[in-house]
Amino acid sequence: MTVDQIVEAGAAPSAPASPAGPARRPRRWTRLRITGALFVLPAALYVLIFQMVPVIYGFVLSFTDYNPIRRSGPKPIGVENYARIVTDPEFGNALWVTGRYVLMVLPATVVLALLLALLVNRPFRGVGLFRSALYVPHIVSLTAVSLVWLWMYSQHGLFNEILGALGLPDQSWLLDQNTALTAASAMRIWKALGSNMVLLLAGLQSIPKELYEAARVDGAGRWACFRYVTIPGVKPMLTYVIAMDIIFLAQGFAEIYVLTKGGPLGSTTTVNYLIYTEAFQYNQMGTASAMAFVLFAFIIGFSFLTIRGMTGRQK
Repeated sequence: MTVDQIVEAGAAPSAPASPAGPARRPRRWTRLRITGALFVLPAALYVLIFQMVPVIYGFVLSFTDYNPIRRSGPKPIGVENYARIVTDPEFGNALWVTGRYVLMVLPATVVLALLLALLVNRPFRGVGLFRSALYVPHIVSLTAVSLVWLWMYSQHGLFNEILGALGLPDQSWLLDQNTALTAASAMRIWKALGSNMVLLLAGLQSIPKELYEAARVDGAGRWACFRYVTIPGVKPMLTYVIAMDIIFLAQGFAEIYVLTKGGPLGSTTTVNYLIYTEAFQYNQMGTASAMAFVLFAFIIGFSFLTIRGMTGRQK
């Protein structure tokens, strides 16, 4: 018997090729997916019950004349609340104050936070402690910070003591229409610097160092590297920081309540503070709900325009 005959005799018969059939679909619900859904369920129920349901209920109330003092309950009145607040000069003033507040805080917060991020992105002795010190104001309660700054702005507070030491007259920081909103804005800038700095620092550290090396090889200086490498690299995080700042600043309430309570003469009455007074002082829940959703629409609009302006039209 030849070698070829031995190989042929020992070879196993090949199985006939089966016709190609459709691929089996994976099982829709596996034990792993069910376990994951059970872990997500508590958080989903929390969001549904404590966030989505109140939002939907508030939207329904915005079309009623609900006053909790009356026992008759909510009575549908259509879009009357929205029509009223559109022509309400007090609501218009609150929108104007809110817009000014955002524009006073946002540019300073973003620019200073970017400069600080560039500073702490460099290695030097004590940089970790410096970063932590800058971040501390963010983790402190906004109400507690406002109370400290309320003392600093008082007649015998820190700022007037400094002015007195310099031979300058005292200032009524929170009692003057020309300085009250600026004083509240300065406090909010100080409060927001730490969180913005950390976010922008993360954006800076995500830029590959090879880009800077390539730019220097091409003869780019510090300004050219900053303009053509740093800014485009940090732009996604910068867009996020600006959008989130707009959302939080437009809802400013705690600092206004503690520092000025909307005064003097409505010069610091933001929309959120006006909603508070309308709902819990005058018991006009329907009107307050309508104001809240108008504010929501403005926030969405400003955020969309900001993101669109930062990212540009995608082609």
